[in-house]
Amino acid sequence: MINKEFTLDQLQSIIKDVDASSNKDLSEAMDFLTNDFNETKSMIIDLTNHLDNIEGLYNKILAEYENRVNGQFIK
Repeated sequence: MINKEFTLDQLQSIIKDVDASSNKDLSEAMDFLTNDFNETKSMIIDLTNHLDNIEGLYNKILAEYENRVNGQFIK
């Protein structure tokens, strides 16, 4: 279970003296890092999908624009 009170300062303190940290502290640090890793991974996946969608829309608009500029579009 992730301790909502766990802070980045606590994590840094545990990392600085990992050999002297209690098992509870190590467990909380691992939970914190696991949660942060999963959230970051999820954001990267979401942003990758967003970028793919933007690229597709851009390419669609670019193709239409190029058709018009090259005189291939007749209205």
